[in-house]
Amino acid sequence: MAQTPNIDGVLVQWGDRLFYPGNRVVKVKPQPRLDSGAIRQRATAIRQRIEATVVRRAPQVMVKVTGGGRGMQAIAAHFRYISKNGRLDIENEQGETVRGKGAVHELADDWRFGGSLIDDVGYRREAFNIMLSMPRGTDPLIVQKAAREFAQTELADHKYVMVLHDHQANPHVHISVRAESRYGRRLNPRKADLQRWRETFAEKLRGYGVEAEATRQATRGRNVRHPDLWRLKAKEDGRLRKARPTSSSGDKTRTSRAEALKGWLHIGQALAKSPDARDVRLAGSIALFIQEATSSWNPQKGMQVIGKDTQRPIPLVSPQIRR
Repeated sequence: MAQTPNIDGVLVQWGDRLFYPGNRVVKVKPQPRLDSGAIRQRATAIRQRIEATVVRRAPQVMVKVTGGGRGMQAIAAHFRYISKNGRLDIENEQGETVRGKGAVHELADDWRFGGSLIDDVGYRREAFNIMLSMPRGTDPLIVQKAAREFAQTELADHKYVMVLHDHQANPHVHISVRAESRYGRRLNPRKADLQRWRETFAEKLRGYGVEAEATRQATRGRNVRHPDLWRLKAKEDGRLRKARPTSSSGDKTRTSRAEALKGWLHIGQALAKSPDARDVRLAGSIALFIQEATSSWNPQKGMQVIGKDTQRPIPLVSPQIRR
């Protein structure tokens, strides 16, 4: 008789690879020690993220660095852009709100002299422009509150301003953050930082009762290349001469997809053997999710990196799923 696998152990091992890749630290509750109780707690969290991804298809947050100014002229121009030349409220890191052309000019002077001097034109990036967005239908004021808490968590010790844009399809918040902190340390966001920022923003939204996830594209079976903000504006104005591909390709993309598929297969196979009917139903949902996610791409080449440890496929349809 085949031995029932350690379901929770498999969930923790492969779920962490799917949802928490790399040696990254999310500023939420500290990770517990992995004794038997902690493994159950961790496995429960993984189940919740699996359900949000493959069953409920929870909305995904977007956090993107859209550029940044290398001098005060560029930074001030971005202030004018996000505030619609002073017509929209601008909120700073102290929670103060200002409006008007004069306020935008004073804000630029405060940034110019509030730390190391920022010349009109410089050789290094003195500010980063960040956009936090949620899909259509999300309450813009909740997006603003979550963005405020995100900035307080992730951009502490830096000067920053934020402006809510709720007049377009997707409610979003523009944040401009001064690269140099009050202690002289410089912000330099990398790919792992952006994923942590997504996790933090999603956590803040969930705190207001909004379902939001920050799952990687490879884990979701997606491969969408989001256009730069300047490309969107150029397209709107009819100035875009050459469109970029809407998806990525190459060995790195195939490897990421294959590794994610490997994790889903391991988890689905383990859940399918569980004595808990809810786990078996979740395994069926994973199987359907895999079928849907791989329908638009050929996984055969990427499957070469998976190896021989996922021999038994998950049944795509089982009696428990038909009910």
